Amino acid sequence: MSPRNINARERLLEAARDVIRAKGFSATSVDDLCHAAGVTKGAFFHHFKSKEAIGVAAADYWSETTSALFAEAPYHDHADPLDRFLGYIEFRKELLTGDIAAFTCLVGTMVQETYETAPAIRDACNASIRGHAETLVADIEAAMAEHGVTGISAESLAFHAQAVIQGAFILAKAQGSNRVAEESIDHLIRYVRLLFKRPD
Repeated sequence: MSPRNINARERLLEAARDVIRAKGFSATSVDDLCHAAGVTKGAFFHHFKSKEAIGVAAADYWSETTSALFAEAPYHDHADPLDRFLGYIEFRKELLTGDIAAFTCLVGTMVQETYETAPAIRDACNASIRGHAETLVADIEAAMAEHGVTGISAESLAFHAQAVIQGAFILAKAQGSNRVAEESIDHLIRYVRLLFKRPD
């Protein structure tokens, strides 16, 4: 595959990331993606057999690109694993800036529309969300051991954090406000502090 073809594929994936977050999967057409990427329809079908195929690839691309962002985030520098977990949540709040479509989650957006109609996209979105949640589990387990928290699983708390964050995105879209998302994440921070008996 030539560098030119690789570039066209990546431009299409970036277009899918941006256009689907703004319009939703169903409302996004192949023409929309080609226009946003600056490529022909022939180039699109050279790389992807269908819109569903680019949906699956876009979920994988989202996982790859966001994993790098979170891997380099400063919350990993904390010595206390609870501070790392709280730092992660604070970092998610810091990302709630600018246009709503620009900070919301591609896979969260796609799975809401496709969970019944496009199982391949649903499974790719699930893998992305699950994979991200699992990056938190080791820190949560260590924090539970260090702070004497029992009776819950670290994995379930990691998924709960994702549920709150994804729900915050939905509220932001519904109300046209970043603020409501920030307040939801503040409630998550307070919950974690209460659970670990960590004062403000």
